[in-house]
Amino acid sequence: MPFNRLASQLSRLGPGLVLSVAATGLAFAIHTVLPAIPAMTLAVALGLLSANIPGTAVLVAGRARPGLDFAGKHLMRAGIVLLGLKVSVWDVLGLGWLSLLLIAGVVLISFAGTYGLARLLRLPGEASLLIATGFSICGASAIGAMAAVRRIRHQDTVLPVALVTLCGTLAIGVLPLLMHPLNLNPAQFGAWTGASVHDVGQVVATAQTAGTAALAIAVVVKLTRVVLLAPIVAAAGLHQRIQHVRERANGSSDADDVDARFPPIVPLFVVGFIAMVAFRSTGWATPELLEAAAVAQDIVLASALFGLGSAVRVRTLIHTGGRAALVALGSWLIIASLGLGAAWIMIR
Repeated sequence: MPFNRLASQLSRLGPGLVLSVAATGLAFAIHTVLPAIPAMTLAVALGLLSANIPGTAVLVAGRARPGLDFAGKHLMRAGIVLLGLKVSVWDVLGLGWLSLLLIAGVVLISFAGTYGLARLLRLPGEASLLIATGFSICGASAIGAMAAVRRIRHQDTVLPVALVTLCGTLAIGVLPLLMHPLNLNPAQFGAWTGASVHDVGQVVATAQTAGTAALAIAVVVKLTRVVLLAPIVAAAGLHQRIQHVRERANGSSDADDVDARFPPIVPLFVVGFIAMVAFRSTGWATPELLEAAAVAQDIVLASALFGLGSAVRVRTLIHTGGRAALVALGSWLIIASLGLGAAWIMIR
């Protein structure tokens, strides 16, 4: 019987997972030819194309859909766990307390500003929360973590992921053009990039245009923002728990409903992320292990992003995403401005 269940699951999920892996391979192949375009951005773009080209739209909406949804949810969580191996507490502390306070301030203010702007433009609370999380912390990975702890439907993460990927891609082209007009030296440009660009891959693609000095500080500043994923997600989980208790007390939550169970304050995969940060910080991880983990993280995250992108219908996006796009652009300006100010203070 277990074998039959396994065979049934493989039959159901197989087509979508195979398609995700194949698209990931294509994304990395294109990235090899065009290094300026991150593989993660290409994975989302290929997902969008697959969902909106007549020849493949039927496949991704039908037989491949269960596997693509599995990739978008579970492979995303695996990627978040592996992301922890990129973060060393000692590298973060090496920035100094002033820099740490500035980076935390950028994250918190951009989070609050984005959420406030989204509510002002009357976006739903869940969409507002996901966009604020993705833009202020670490892009699609942060959106996936927040969606899990707040029990937000997988389908509702698609638009925020598309927007944060789009704006991060725009940053790759726009920020380097502003380096000289703003009179930034490479270290300042790297700090600005790390403080304001969303995904780690996009940070690398942007900062490397100014050389190795810019890239080195950009990565450390960015990973400092990534560290804040755990406490912010935990705070969101605690808030959800308090709301849940109040609903039960008021009789508005059905105790027999599956969704009425207490939601986790910190999901297991976020605990895994913290454990990987701790392991990396011990110095026990060999360079070979870290390199292998980085490759694995890129593969599973790209597969997840393809799965998410394949759920986006351009026609629906045009009709429902106008206000969300305005919020995304506004958030991009907020965090870019805050990050620039922080970079000027950190590196004089």
